[in-house]
Amino acid sequence: MKNSNGMNEIFLSPYNPKDTEERIYKVWEESGFFNPDVCIKKGIVNETSPAFTIVMPPPNANGNLHAGHALFITVEDIMIRFKRMNGFKALWLPGADHAGFETQVVYEKKIEKEGRSRFGMNPDDLYKEILNFTLENKKNMEMQVRQLGASCDWSREKFTLDQDVVDKTQDTFIKMFNDGLAYRGKRAINWCYKHQTSLSEVETESTEESSTFYYFKYGPFEIGTVRPETKFGDKYVVMHPDDKRYAEYQHGQKIKLEWINGPIEATVIKDSAVDMEFGTGVMTITPWHSQVDFEIAQRHNLDMEQIIDWRGKLLPIAGEFTGMNIKDARPKIVEKLKEKGLLTRVDDKYKNVVKKCYKCNTVIEPQIKDQWFVKMTPLTKMAIESVDKGEIKFIPDNYEKIFRYWMNNPIDWNISRQIVWGISIPAWFRGEEYVASKEKPEGDGWVKDTDTFDTWFSSGQWPLMMTNYPDGADFPVYYPSDVMETGHDLIFKWVPRMVIFGLYLTGRAPFHTVYLHGLVNDAQGKKMSKSKGNVVNPLELTDKYGTDALRMALIVGNTPGTDVALQENKVKAYKNFANKLWNITRFILSSTEDFNGDKPSPLNDSDEKLIAEFNELIKDVTVDMDNYRFYLAAEKLYHYVWHTFADKIIEESKEKLKSQNKEVVQSIQYTLIHILETTLILLHPFMPFITEEIWSKLNKDKLLMVTKWPSAI
Repeated sequence: MKNSNGMNEIFLSPYNPKDTEERIYKVWEESGFFNPDVCIKKGIVNETSPAFTIVMPPPNANGNLHAGHALFITVEDIMIRFKRMNGFKALWLPGADHAGFETQVVYEKKIEKEGRSRFGMNPDDLYKEILNFTLENKKNMEMQVRQLGASCDWSREKFTLDQDVVDKTQDTFIKMFNDGLAYRGKRAINWCYKHQTSLSEVETESTEESSTFYYFKYGPFEIGTVRPETKFGDKYVVMHPDDKRYAEYQHGQKIKLEWINGPIEATVIKDSAVDMEFGTGVMTITPWHSQVDFEIAQRHNLDMEQIIDWRGKLLPIAGEFTGMNIKDARPKIVEKLKEKGLLTRVDDKYKNVVKKCYKCNTVIEPQIKDQWFVKMTPLTKMAIESVDKGEIKFIPDNYEKIFRYWMNNPIDWNISRQIVWGISIPAWFRGEEYVASKEKPEGDGWVKDTDTFDTWFSSGQWPLMMTNYPDGADFPVYYPSDVMETGHDLIFKWVPRMVIFGLYLTGRAPFHTVYLHGLVNDAQGKKMSKSKGNVVNPLELTDKYGTDALRMALIVGNTPGTDVALQENKVKAYKNFANKLWNITRFILSSTEDFNGDKPSPLNDSDEKLIAEFNELIKDVTVDMDNYRFYLAAEKLYHYVWHTFADKIIEESKEKLKSQNKEVVQSIQYTLIHILETTLILLHPFMPFITEEIWSKLNKDKLLMVTKWPSAI
């Protein structure tokens, strides 16, 4: 409390973040206090202190941080600093994601500009190039995380391609294979023919579009489709067994008819999957290029033939259209059917849902392919039971319904990717035989699987990897972690996979709270995208206004799960707030140079009242922090500092400081210093740089980042 340093010359100039932030972060990092082991060693916390753990969602190591990264780093750093100051063994585990398919897409764009293609490259050479590219980006990304003030334990940092992560990921697959949860089979998969790989359901985006719906004469029936290019192999006509309109037709009945490339013989199939209310209630099936048709064909043991190749072109079954891209072939096929008198009508206003690759917007082509799958039903059942028991809560709580929906409607997960970048699937093939193994099986003829895992298969185990499951020293102390803070768009992608892997491998959910933030949009509330040219680089804003200003702009008014508009004027306003705090400090230091540091007894009644009111703020803010209402805590502190402390208390103190009564002067001096110092502690999780800088000028014996959180006095 003693102000023996007096007015420091540094406060004679305005606050300049550029002079402060890099220097202060270096002090923090060199102190070792990001590491709870060091905090224990130096007596900041005890071995028996409660642990508080956050596992950082690993940013993709393929480019610069974006505004969404800045938000999650801010929120998580607020959590970890608050808990550290409250005496917890606070551990924030940082990492970086190799981001399989996404990174390969980024790199493919890079080499396309160089006139190269990955399809003409040696896979090992391509892997090495992407590795070098990723590691360089990883260094840059980690530097940017530091710039944003992240107080994470860099000594425990991991990369999703570290050897121990690779080994454990492959071990999990082998265990799942042996437990009957991972299997290989031919199924309809989502195929991106631009990138030549299969994708899981969560890697596709479904959009409603207006399409042309064509009706064709198919023997005595009328069928409809938006994809006439798939119809060359259609030789089964399907109807509901209860549809009275088609009662005269028998299951298995053969019908001769004219079709695209001449006469064919079709077989009648009766199946309850047909929607009698849609169209004419009759459809032909293309089992190789439709999941629904594939399931019908499986039930009735029907033939399946590929019509479209892996590059989106028609195969020889299409006759004169062989080799044509399906988009180009469609109007020509329709014209031929029209000339043959088989086009009956057209609906140009048909609304249908089109599934596309989430990275390149290519329309997904369903294909039948041997792939590795994970049986999801037994795993999602465990996840639902965990939520039912109250082991996991969601902030905001309405996201629990979304989580439950995905867990109650599981689809077996295709984990195979036909790309070189990622963790290889430990499997071997010999003819129809296959085994899951890291080592080549005994005997001749075994060929290594060339596929890699879906990124979510490794990142789904991230809380386990980061705490060194199963036998690392951190695992019993820091697993399960406390909070998984991530974007609300990952509620059906990443979050469920972490839950099911945690439960499957340890019997415990990997975290007890899921805190979901919204998207960071541009100033007009529109989603940022490079094509729109509205992407805001958070590091440009920190360079202009300081990291503390950006952090406050991202958190104030930002309720969990709600998208936030990043407005430069808002960041600028919090730069002004930082200056206000700086000026407040200058005034108080210059006004308390002769203060002896002792608390007067008693304080003046007016000062007792000010401190009592301030105590209520401490209690209020602490309750908000404990309940993850950071947006409220930050706003309350902002208004108190600006409108109560600066505008009211300091202004009124100016007359008191002129008093000839020494007790009056010492009372207000104590009050001003007490409120300033305590406010710095309360603001530190939100504005760590300026608060630490001011704290360092107050002759304190330890860093603000490990100073005890205040309680009301």
